[in-house]
Order: sequence, then C-alpha cells, then structure tokens
Amino acid sequence: MKFEHMGMVGYGEVGKIFTAGLKDRFSGSSAWDLKFEVPALREEQLAHAAQAGVAACISMAELCGCSDLLVSAVTASNTLAVAQAAAPHIRRGAVFLDLNSASPGTKQQAAALIDAAGAHYVEAGVMTSVPPYGIRVPMLLGGARAAELAAVLAAWGMDAKAVSEKLGVASAIKMCRSVMIKGLEALVIESYTTARAYGVEAHVLPTLAETFPSIDWEKQGAYFFSRVVQHGQRRAEEMREAAHTVHEAGPGFDPFMASAIADKQQWVADQARAGLFKGIGKDARWQDYADRLLAPARKEP
Repeated sequence: MKFEHMGMVGYGEVGKIFTAGLKDRFSGSSAWDLKFEVPALREEQLAHAAQAGVAACISMAELCGCSDLLVSAVTASNTLAVAQAAAPHIRRGAVFLDLNSASPGTKQQAAALIDAAGAHYVEAGVMTSVPPYGIRVPMLLGGARAAELAAVLAAWGMDAKAVSEKLGVASAIKMCRSVMIKGLEALVIESYTTARAYGVEAHVLPTLAETFPSIDWEKQGAYFFSRVVQHGQRRAEEMREAAHTVHEAGPGFDPFMASAIADKQQWVADQARAGLFKGIGKDARWQDYADRLLAPARKEP
C-alpha cells in the first residue's frame, strides 16, 4: 500500500490531531466537515485548516476525488451516513479507514457500501482517548486489508494492530470496552455528585481507594467529569452504538446498562450545552462540576 493524499472526514478533535500528526507522510492532506458549511463556525474552522496546511474541501465529492486514503473521524451516529456519502465518489482502490465508535453491524453496513464501490474498507477500534497519545493511540484494525494497512501505519509510528480479517471483531472489542469505561464515567458522576449532595464524599472516596488502591479516585474523578462535560454528546452516541452491539449479540439480551449509560452521558452533555459549566477551568476539581450539577436542586423554591 502506498498513499499520496489523505482525506479526513470530520475536522474535529480527532481529525485535527490525525491530520497534524500524519501530514508529513503525504504529498497533501485535505479535510471536509459539515462545520465548514455553518456560517458561525466556518471562518474559525477554515482558518485552522489553512494554518495547519490542510486543504478544506467544499464537499465529500471533492474530498474523495483527491484522496487515496480516506479517514472517517466523525461522531458515532454519523458512521453509516459518511460511508453512504462517500461511496458514490470514492476512488476505486482507495482505502477507507473508519475510526468511528460504532457497532459491528453498523461497520458491516458501511463496509458493504465502500467495497461495492471498488474501494477497501478497514475498520478501526480506537481503544482509548486520542489526545494523550495523538496518532500513537492504540488501534485495532479489522477487514480483508487490515493486516496490510496495519503494517503501513506501524511504519509511520502508529500503534495499529490487525486483529481479524472479519469485519466487526475490532468494533466488538472496542464497544465491549466502552460499556465498561463509559459506564465507569457515568457511575462516578452519579456516585460522586450524590455523595457531594449528602456531604459524605470524604467517607465514600477512601472506601473506593481501599477496594481499588491502584486508582487515584480524586484525580480520576476530575478527569471523568471533565471528559464527559467536554465530550458527553459524542460519548452518548458511542454508547447508543454500544447498546446496538449488545443487542446484536443475541435475541433477548437487552442492553439495559449500555442504554442507561447513554442516557447519563446525554444528560451531562445537555447540561453543558445549556451553559451549566461555563467558566470552569481545565484543571477544575470534580467537586466544581458536581456543585454545578447540584446547583439547580439547591435553589430555593
């Protein structure tokens, strides 16, 4: 596999990190994002792309036309929509790398569209948060060309491993992990905020440390709160895909937990969108977030 031009679908946090980290591997890099069409966001996004040396495309068709490696890094709910939009325009022989957190069934539907267009679909399960690692974030790849692409990415300094030629395996691994990790986030937010309301956090957290001494529960709590406040919408969408994954595991096996996690993540995202956490700094304590969540309940009737 040799690539000349990378196209990034989605110029958000992950898209910006990957285009910046990989631009030296290509003769050119381009991106397309729905935000490019939003007047209130367009100028800032285009300015960022220009400064980063990334060509901003006006359409999916333009992006596909110039890219032999197309990377999809959008929210989970748009995973299939991106494949549907790309399939009529993608180059024959191009590689479509899907980084999105979606269920095995969703990835298989996306792959069918891309493969039918004569391109090659490779799924990726991104196994942890991207920002601390950048392009070296651990990824599991799946699909007929997964091993070949993994070798290329590894040569670029990325942590990519092929796990199966069968589509859906990498996504299943990612989604099962997400139920646990995003579930811990939701549990911490609910537990800590409730403890704060009753004034018993000084008693609760030491018991957690006693049971799981390897975890700094104060620090981890602050990190969980901050990530959900910042990315709760994306996490809620991912957890809905995790719920689909549980449902796809077999008839009658209902995703009670995954659905509840999605609801909690969505609730925090809605509070953030409403401005509840405005002014909280990046190094805030978990108590600062919890107090904001409790503020409406503490108001006098």
